[in-house]
Amino acid sequence: MTTIIDPGSFLWQFYNRIKHTCTMLIEQIYTGCLAHAAYYLQSDGEAAIVDPLRDVQPYVEKAEKNGATIKYVLETHFHADFVSGHQLLHEKTGAKIIYGPSAKPSFDAHVAADDEELKLGRAVIKVISTPGHTMESVCFLVKDETGKESFLFTGDTLFVGDVGRPDLAQKIDPTLTKEKLASMLYDSLHEKILPLSNDIIIYPGHGAGSACGKHISPNTSDTLGHQKIENYGLNKETNKETFVKKLLDGLEEPPAYFPSNVIMNKGGSESLEFVVERGLKGWSPANFERIANHSGAIIIDTRRPDNFRSGFIPNSINIGIDGNFAPWLGTLIRNIQQPLLLVAESGKEGEVITRMARVGFDQCLGYLSGGVSAWINDGKQIDTISTISATGLESIAKSASIIDVRKTEEYRSEHLAGAINIPLEDVDKKMKLIKPAKQYYVYCMSGYRSIMFCSILRSRGYTNVTDMQGGFNAIRALKSLPRINYVKKTLLL
Repeated sequence: MTTIIDPGSFLWQFYNRIKHTCTMLIEQIYTGCLAHAAYYLQSDGEAAIVDPLRDVQPYVEKAEKNGATIKYVLETHFHADFVSGHQLLHEKTGAKIIYGPSAKPSFDAHVAADDEELKLGRAVIKVISTPGHTMESVCFLVKDETGKESFLFTGDTLFVGDVGRPDLAQKIDPTLTKEKLASMLYDSLHEKILPLSNDIIIYPGHGAGSACGKHISPNTSDTLGHQKIENYGLNKETNKETFVKKLLDGLEEPPAYFPSNVIMNKGGSESLEFVVERGLKGWSPANFERIANHSGAIIIDTRRPDNFRSGFIPNSINIGIDGNFAPWLGTLIRNIQQPLLLVAESGKEGEVITRMARVGFDQCLGYLSGGVSAWINDGKQIDTISTISATGLESIAKSASIIDVRKTEEYRSEHLAGAINIPLEDVDKKMKLIKPAKQYYVYCMSGYRSIMFCSILRSRGYTNVTDMQGGFNAIRALKSLPRINYVKKTLLL
């Protein structure tokens, strides 16, 4: 986790002014692979943590370093995209867990009323109920020692450039349709957020890349006044019907693990330290193979795509640790209780298990000690995925069966002429459309997703798949390969 405050920005200047005049400290702790933002807020020796991840030790250490006591764990809602560290923080520090109205946790927590105020040192935190993303969603408005409304932690209600998706609660309660929640979100934004002062700085729960919104900006903070101009969700001229239509248009299915994470966050989970310790078991190639054969475990190879492609354990699936590892794991492996075995670069095993546990995948049975090199040295079989360059594809493009595994929006924006779109996240739904005897050439944007796609096909017996090296970036660079914008076509492979 890294602390993000740009020293050259106006936010840094504002932060320093607040720090020296109001003894209030605020830090954004951003985790890129989840596009998640947690927050550390401190005033007069008392601290609050907003939307913590499951690995809570950095928050505890930060408070200890600052000589502060963590008084509150502020939860903007029951999170779907990660397992929260709220209960672990409570156990370690005694901090009170705070939720908004209508939340029904199965553990000891304070369910705050709308407009209730919480004292933190010389600061005041006001709870603002903003149902829409979920029923219990809230924003936390921070007032400094003078009573000035300074910061707004918006969770998944309001992002920079976007608003939260309204289709998650129906996975738990079918009566809460996405249309119903979208309508509630409109009311929350227009009645609760729009009236607030323009100079308030908003701190959302996610940045670009999160599945909790469609078009979230790479910026992870902004003034509310600027968002009133730039964000369609805060446009005064937009009526509710138009807002709902725009919000739901093009909304893709959320990752399969989301409902399971909500259940864990409402109930409980094992400590991260225990999960990591249990999973950090190195197995010899013989034992690794034996466990794989008898446990039903899926082998997840977390190496870089190029390394995986040139030699991997048969039936293993590549999800590279250097990309959006955890969200893709939760998208492609639908059951968080699925036993997993790991292949990882030496020294990265603990990081991989931690990132798995952040999204609720706790059933790691261990890793291959010595990696693929040990597997090969033991004389065991390996598999490979063939590759073709953009230049090589050029000569056969007119007759080849080409699959573009990028998201539908990416495909519609621009794609290789003749390519058919099967987004990686839809591989299970559309697998039956792929003919085992036919040769396919697969590309994404850079090669990260296409290797995942190819590895899944190989694990299911599809041998005639070739990865297009460099992806659409290489196609663009070549320029001679014909590219087209979106044209409706029948999915016929």
